[in-house]
Amino acid sequence: MAGEAGTAVTSVSVTEASKQEGLEDKKKYPWYIEEVEEIAKPMCKVLEEYSGIPSDKVKSHVQEIRNRAFAISPYPCLGMFMFLDSRLSSSPYYQEVLERVKQGETFLELGCCFGQELRVLAFDGSPSENLYGSDLSMEFMSLGYDLFLDKDKLKSKFIASDIFDPQSDLMKQLANKVDIIHTSAFFHLFSWEEQFQIAKQVVNLIRPQPGSLILGGQLGNINPCSVPRQRGNGSRYKHDDASWIKMWEQVGQETGTNWKIEAKLLDPIQLLDGKRQYDHVRDWLKSDEGVRILSFVMRLE
Repeated sequence: MAGEAGTAVTSVSVTEASKQEGLEDKKKYPWYIEEVEEIAKPMCKVLEEYSGIPSDKVKSHVQEIRNRAFAISPYPCLGMFMFLDSRLSSSPYYQEVLERVKQGETFLELGCCFGQELRVLAFDGSPSENLYGSDLSMEFMSLGYDLFLDKDKLKSKFIASDIFDPQSDLMKQLANKVDIIHTSAFFHLFSWEEQFQIAKQVVNLIRPQPGSLILGGQLGNINPCSVPRQRGNGSRYKHDDASWIKMWEQVGQETGTNWKIEAKLLDPIQLLDGKRQYDHVRDWLKSDEGVRILSFVMRLE
């Protein structure tokens, strides 16, 4: 399986034509930042000490990998270099997650992109064989090896799967086996109905015992609403804390599970204070009336 130690993983190759086309179109995305100005800890330490990249080469290395990824798909987290901000390690639950994984529990990053949160956990002492990452395709996960230069030492497993497919490799390998699931900027890509189906799939992945944990964050809104997808057809649903809790209560009823649910809305403008590279992004966020960051934790009882 891709991601196991010693397994050869082919790096993503993007044709020069498609790469050039993607970068030429970048200006139409308000979340695109040309160059990274600063890399906050702990990711800077991971790149320098875990990956062994010289400090004066880190920015150019990150820039090159980001440009390759953005040419594949222009996600805001790529355009704004937000994959360099470890949301898991800034969570008040991080120490609990870290200690549990160190003690042998299984961790899954759902919608993992490069697998950057797995590298933070590995750098902080988690056995990497206890760490799993999953995304729709291997493209970004393969680029993660190029970003962190750890193809030969990381023992984590990466699984390319469609979360809606009950017969996917993810479900076949990890159903009822995951103790902790972290997911960031994932649920909000989908409609309410789709999020409900994803949540039920997540319940099928989690180990059915008290204490099993799901945590993460995503875009929300003080007024829960459906909005058109930025690309393609369909809609996306932005929760507030109450609608998220209500959805998970319904998930519990349908799956026969009981969850202690915590959810809160955070002001994204305040979260970006002091980060100069996000100056022009603030105006974009302000244009989205009522936008918030929804942070959530669900613990199986």
